[in-house]
Formats: sequence, structure tokens, C-alpha cells
Amino acid sequence: MKVLKLSALLCLTFSTLSFANENNATLDSYISDLKKEQFGYDYEKNEAESSKLHDAWIAPLQLGYTYSRNKPFNDELTNQSAAIRMDQPIFQSGGIYYGIKFANASKRYSDYSIDVAKRKMIKETISLLMQIKQTILKEEAQELQIKNAEINLAQKKEQYLNGQLDSGFLDNAIIQRNIVIEALYNIQTTKEKLITQFHTLSDLDYKTAKIPHLELINSEEFIKHNIVLKQKEAEIEKSRYYTDVTRSKYLPRVSLTAGYSWTKADQQFDPNFRIFSNEYHFYNYGAKVSMPLDINVFRDIESSRVDFLKSQVISEDKKRELVALFEQVMHNIKNYDKKIALSNENIDIYTRLRDDTQKLFKAGYKTQYDLDTLENSLAIQNLDTKVYAIDKQLELLNLYEMYVNSGE
Repeated sequence: MKVLKLSALLCLTFSTLSFANENNATLDSYISDLKKEQFGYDYEKNEAESSKLHDAWIAPLQLGYTYSRNKPFNDELTNQSAAIRMDQPIFQSGGIYYGIKFANASKRYSDYSIDVAKRKMIKETISLLMQIKQTILKEEAQELQIKNAEINLAQKKEQYLNGQLDSGFLDNAIIQRNIVIEALYNIQTTKEKLITQFHTLSDLDYKTAKIPHLELINSEEFIKHNIVLKQKEAEIEKSRYYTDVTRSKYLPRVSLTAGYSWTKADQQFDPNFRIFSNEYHFYNYGAKVSMPLDINVFRDIESSRVDFLKSQVISEDKKRELVALFEQVMHNIKNYDKKIALSNENIDIYTRLRDDTQKLFKAGYKTQYDLDTLENSLAIQNLDTKVYAIDKQLELLNLYEMYVNSGE
């Protein structure tokens, strides 16, 4: 027992989290192709939005063309005009630089947001698969409980018919049998619900799908490679650059201006005069300096600054929350280790009892009922150990959801 405790302690201290030889592509395989396609479009849209934001400082060219017809006298006259204008900022007191930085930070934040959502779905899918496997074990264990209840009922029947027990003991045996059967029905109902939920997220067959094996992690690695914290860090960076962008909005701006226009118009001053056309070409270029004077300038800057400060506080608060989550998971794992150790002790006890009962059965001192009951109880303890092992995996899955590193 001491060796088991020492081994568990060493595992908790030095082991690292991994999906044994699993990589991102393998993990993606747990969710359906349709879900993966949706996330693919999310990444594509984010790329497009980021590119649009990155080049937002480039002003569009203004193009125009008009065409009209009129008939002041007997003949029809036409008028045409076209123009192209440019008003391109080339200096915004750092606004262009910070705008590009803000666009890059926004892309990183959005990419992390998609990663977090994808990880959450993968975690949910694997969790459902683990619970299904666990429920199958519980179903098998419950069937063994039913067998023991039926053995107990058969013994009580014989004792009642032989006058060794009154009917109250027989009634209790019947009630106990009904209770364990109803419990089996509840387990089967739960399993079907889990299977339905799993099939909405995954294309895999739960019967053949393998669940990944998760190992432990230390708190430093969990925080260092935490995707949620990386998302919060990207949000801080985005808020910081947005503060700079907001400030530059109210500082001097220099723009290059240019334009070209063309006009062609038919004219006729009298019905007796012929139609003649005039065509004109104009162009202009230059530069302009502008600076907005807004009563809300300091309020706008202060608002963005407060958002930046708040994002820092949120990040620190999230880190503390994740440390608490890690400690809770480790505590729960220790408790499951205790349950596994207790089941192993029970397995040793039932194994010795079964061996002794086999000898007594051969000698005629014990019945087949006694031997079958112990065999079933031993099998139940082995199944309980497997159930607790999956419980540990489910706890570790709460950490995996947010843990990503290049070694995965």
C-alpha cells in the first residue's frame, strides 16, 4: 500500500500531460467532417477579416460616371462625365503603424478564439466517448449485481420453503432484485443518451473508437502552454494597440489628394442652330493636413485605456482561476487513486475468499451459490477499478481542453 501511495505521489510530481503519441490531426479525427469543415471556414473568414483590417488605412479610389439625354428642341442631346479621385493618408501620427499592429493582434486573438472553441468541442466529444465506455462497464457490473440478487433470492426462496425464514426476508430479496434491475435500465437509458450526443459530434463508431490515454501534468507546464491564457494575452495586446489607434485618431493627419475628371456635353442654343459638343479634361493634385477637434477626445481615449487595463486584470484573474482548477483536478485524481487502491484491496480479499470457498465447495461445506456470488463480486471490483481509471481520465480531460504545446 505504501508503495502504491509513493508511486502515485511521484506521478503527480514529475509526469507531464500528453495524448500518448497523439497529434493534432489525430485529435481532430474525433469530431465529424462537417464540424471540421465549419472550423475551417471560421479560420478562412478570420484570415479575410484580418487582411481587410490590415489594409484599412489604404483609402479607396472614388470612381464616377454619369450619362444623361435631354431634348430641349427637336434634336436629342447627350451629356457624359467621368471622374476619379484619391484622398490617401500617408501620415496619421502613428495611426497607420498601430492600425497594422492592431490588425495582426486581432487575427491572433480570433485564431485563439477559434482554437479554444475547437478544443472545447474535441474535449466534449472525447468526454462523451469516455462516458460511453464507462457506462458499458457499469452496465456489465450491474448485470453481475442482478445475478447476485437472483442468487440471493433463490437462497431466500429455499430457506422460506424449508421453514428457515419468514416471508419478510423473501420480500426484501424480491425488492432488492427489482431495485438492481431498475438501476440497470437507468444505466442503459443514460448510455443511449450519451451515444446520441456522441453521434451529433463525431463520425466514429463508439464501439470501435479508441479513447486516448491522458497522463498527468505539473502546474507550471499547464499554465505555460495554456491556450486560454494565450487567448487572454492576445486580447491584452489587441487592447493596447487599439488604445494607440484611438489616440492617433485625434492627432494631425497628412494626406495626398489627386483627381481627374472628363466631361463631354452636347449643346444647341436655338432650333435653327446645329448641335456642337464641348469636351473638357481637368486634373488636380496636392496635399492636405487635418486634425479633428472633438469634445469627446479624452473620453474616447480614456475608455480604450480602461479596456486595456481591464484586459490585464481579466488575464490575471483567469490565471488564478486555472491554478484553482488544476488543484481541484489533482485533488479529485488523488481521491480516485484512493478508490482504485480500495478496489485492489477488495480484489485481494475476494480472491482469497473465492479460493477458500472453492476448497470448501469441493469438500461439501459451501454451495454453488456461495461460489458464484464471490466470483461475481470479484468481477464487479475489477470493473469498478476500470471505471475509476476512466474517471481519472475525465478529470485530466478538463486540463487537456486548454493545454497545447508543440510536442503534442
